[in-house]
Amino acid sequence: MKIGEAAAASGISERMIRHYEKIGLLDPAPRRDSGYRDYDERDLHTLRFVARARDLGFPIDEIKKLLALWNDRSRASSDVKALALARAAQLKRKERELHEMRRSLEHLAKSCHGDDRPDCPILGDLEGPGR
Repeated sequence: MKIGEAAAASGISERMIRHYEKIGLLDPAPRRDSGYRDYDERDLHTLRFVARARDLGFPIDEIKKLLALWNDRSRASSDVKALALARAAQLKRKERELHEMRRSLEHLAKSCHGDDRPDCPILGDLEGPGR
């Protein structure tokens, strides 16, 4: 199938498919005599794998590792589990950071009068000390 069909079937844009080929996440598709890329079911399966990994927050370098493990039938599941747990821990840290950011913004918004006066503690906080 052509790249447009692969994009539609996998949910990954043509641009990203080309990018994944360029960075080695996906093997370059063979070309037809017409020059069009020719994708098969295995490519679609890989693209869906990549899309799901991205949805779970894995960065490209970790997706490369997951793909290597996925293709290695002699892999240890403990290696896969370690990657998943490390990603979960990173997401938990990010979740705490986002929670603190939200609380700070809510506090600042609560302390702002939100009227016609120019005085605004939100801008004062963004300005930082020393000004």
